[in-house]
Amino acid sequence: MYLHIDDIGKSFAGERVLDHVGLHVDKGEFVCLLGPSGCGKTTLLRIVAGLLAADTGRIHLGGRDLTGVPARDRRMGLVFQSYSLFPDMTVAANIGYAMRIRGESSARIADRTAELLGLVGLSTLAARYPADLSGGQQQRVALARALAVEPSLLLLDEPLSALDARVRTQMRTEIRTLQRTLSIPTIMVTHDQEEALALADTIVCMNHGRIEQVGSPRDLYEHPASRFVAEFIGSSNLLPVDWIRDALPALIEQRAAAVRPAHELCLRPEDFLIHIDATGDAQVEDIVFLGNLARVGVRWRGRRILVETQGRSSLRAGDTIGLGVREGRGTWLPA
Repeated sequence: MYLHIDDIGKSFAGERVLDHVGLHVDKGEFVCLLGPSGCGKTTLLRIVAGLLAADTGRIHLGGRDLTGVPARDRRMGLVFQSYSLFPDMTVAANIGYAMRIRGESSARIADRTAELLGLVGLSTLAARYPADLSGGQQQRVALARALAVEPSLLLLDEPLSALDARVRTQMRTEIRTLQRTLSIPTIMVTHDQEEALALADTIVCMNHGRIEQVGSPRDLYEHPASRFVAEFIGSSNLLPVDWIRDALPALIEQRAAAVRPAHELCLRPEDFLIHIDATGDAQVEDIVFLGNLARVGVRWRGRRILVETQGRSSLRAGDTIGLGVREGRGTWLPA
């Protein structure tokens, strides 16, 4: 492992914000800290960066103990939500600022700045000022500035949340491509599950200062370890054992050894099979059209079920339908 975070704890005014957090990041890995506001993810990022001191625990980077090492000596690149560009400096001057502070030569600064301007697609805008740039362009400058010192670790604190949806999607792709090209280990804080699913090699799902689950985006989506993860990442139907026993007894029989009375089954909306059937025992309550898919609210055997269908659908509210579950789908969770 390249970055090792061990037993980190932090409290503010007696309130526990991080509770024995442990995590490791490999070289070249893109990790997203995902969770709701107040879960501790930004606090953890700031502790890694050296902007906050932990109450307990230690952090090692490449075998080096960072305890007591100030932020300026950790050689990490930081990108914030607010960009934090110097308004009176040109794009080129903003990118080269950290290198000037470190006393690097003018020739080295010029070469590195030109290289980074090319990487982020801003070569023609070097002489402009931040006020003359769009939000996406400003974020590219902030990213280039963070990369200028060839950081050992890149830290991104909700870098896309101030951008509109179209630019955010574009920047997501650019950040991931750049990170893969440079193979810089990266930690990004976000509360946006779609962002985490699209960007991360590994998602660290946090809640109330603790890590709920760590794994690949597919792992967390298909095999959530808790009700919180199931509800926070994607949409889910959480169904109690008693209801499953009556409505879908085959699912109980298939995995009887894994089922406990206090468990519930997590089924994602796409885990269901749906078809119009006048003799069926389910009814469509409402439909939300989302272009390439539709989210269908169904009343089935006394419960509301959320189902997703791909492509164009002829379903209408009030239709009587048949409903089933795709083979092998669903994860049993402690209730």
